[in-house]
Amino acid sequence: MTSVKDTTLTDSAASGRLFDRSLRAFWQNPDLVVVTVVGIVIAYLSLSPTLMLFYGSFRSKALGVKGDFTLEHYISAYSDPLTYELFFNSFVFASGSAILATLLAATLAWISIRTNAPFRRLFELTAIVPNVFPPVMLAVAWTVLLSPRTGLLNRFLMEIFGLDEAPLNIYSIEGMIFVEALITTPLAFLLISAALYSMDPALEESARVAGSTNIQVARRITFPIVRPALLAAFMLNFVRAIESFDTPAIIALPARIEVFTTKIYREAIGAFPPNQNLAAAYAVSLLIITMLFVYFYRRLTVRSERYVTVTGRGYRPTIIDLGKWRYVASGIAGLILVLIVVLPFSVLIYVSFVTYVHVPGPQTWELLTLDNYHSNLTDERTYRALLNSLFLAVAGATLCMLLAALTAWVTTKSKARGRGVIEALTFIPWAFPGTALAIGLLWTYVYMPLPIYGTLWILLIAYITRFLPYGLRTMTSTIVQLHDDLPQASMACGASFLTTFRRIMLPLLRPGFIAGWIILATIYLREFSTSVFLYSPGAEPLGPLLYHFYIDGNLGPMSSLAIVVSLVSVVLIVAARRLGRIGAEFENR
Repeated sequence: MTSVKDTTLTDSAASGRLFDRSLRAFWQNPDLVVVTVVGIVIAYLSLSPTLMLFYGSFRSKALGVKGDFTLEHYISAYSDPLTYELFFNSFVFASGSAILATLLAATLAWISIRTNAPFRRLFELTAIVPNVFPPVMLAVAWTVLLSPRTGLLNRFLMEIFGLDEAPLNIYSIEGMIFVEALITTPLAFLLISAALYSMDPALEESARVAGSTNIQVARRITFPIVRPALLAAFMLNFVRAIESFDTPAIIALPARIEVFTTKIYREAIGAFPPNQNLAAAYAVSLLIITMLFVYFYRRLTVRSERYVTVTGRGYRPTIIDLGKWRYVASGIAGLILVLIVVLPFSVLIYVSFVTYVHVPGPQTWELLTLDNYHSNLTDERTYRALLNSLFLAVAGATLCMLLAALTAWVTTKSKARGRGVIEALTFIPWAFPGTALAIGLLWTYVYMPLPIYGTLWILLIAYITRFLPYGLRTMTSTIVQLHDDLPQASMACGASFLTTFRRIMLPLLRPGFIAGWIILATIYLREFSTSVFLYSPGAEPLGPLLYHFYIDGNLGPMSSLAIVVSLVSVVLIVAARRLGRIGAEFENR
């Protein structure tokens, strides 16, 4: 007669063997292993700050202190009449800057791509130059120009026209809209120019043969085709503006104009004592708004496929002969680029070389100095911040692109179950504002037993989480063109997935990998909105350091450091492109 003990041992042994067989089957299925590992990483990066952000908004006590569940912070936020003014200011700022940026980008894209305006190739090239420059510095440049008391342009106009008061005031909602639009115009330009490049010229040629004028062709043919790109650019710039802290930090805070990001900053950092619970409640509201608009943006980009006019043939956009108006078009495009590139860059270069800010005149030659550059290059704090940002740029961009490559493979090539869940999880970082992500990470790593709070590692996790979609977009567009034969042949010959990924897939994906790496490295090097909430004195990157220079009134050292950051960005871009070419040449041998 079998005892109960023997039966229990037999069942345990059978369960153990079943578990071992399941574990072996799991490790022998590379698709399932990769999907599981990538899914865990993406879920951790996306869900942990999201859930902890909600958790913090419902806690009764401060960060790190045990408390109870409460609705007090939401009641406090939405019973305050100033909250609705905050909503209004945020939507006016975001929608106004998005509309203006889309109009400027559409005008610049049409002139540089579709017309015979002189210097159009130069306009197309320089439209992306601001991407290597810290956005916070572009806002500072316009405050130097348009400050009502000390603005160079205001003082020049007052002297010329004998005015008693400054005619322009950057410290206003209109000034915020203007500056943010100039910052986001290059992003909209990239979206709209891609749509103009891919148009079928036969549609416009048919309309001209039928007797339509250029204006009629633009209104009836060109505009309806690029309308999805225009709407996508507007929505993306709206999200970028409403979550931005660069322009509000420089303009809104001194002007006491409250938007979502300034309110979160005031409650989390500016208040004494800080109220991270209330900041989390406002951050949750901002996250919900941005998620809705990112959802609409993604729906719009998917539905826009029905407007696609590109098939298997290669298209070259028809060049419109503007006649004598081509010089006017060139002047308009030149004016846009003066506002975006020439004026702010010139101002910062000028400020970086003078002892104090003044309207340029004969005495300027006596005030030129290299002290601002010398103080930055010899200052220990600046040197440490530069090293920190370089580490975050190089290591963060590399890790993010590796994760993006694996995630793109999972969502486009893998047939394993669960890839749909991973694709859905990648939606969250698209919509995560930097300020909201920072508050969520604060709550996460105060409670989680990982000793990374106050170190560079929390910044690294924040950067990878927030900007993963940038790398994912470049890798997805590249990996869909990769045929399955080579990876399958490699694994059929006994190579593991990691070996196949390293020796077969990554070399084939090099163009997209390098392009995404360049984008991420330049963003990480100048990131500010998230860093200002998460850095500590021993782990300070360049973004917060630039902001503290501004707060202290050290415009000269700030401008010189911004020039150095831009040069470092250019060096990173050149080095990445060079390494990409060397790798390709080595493999071809």
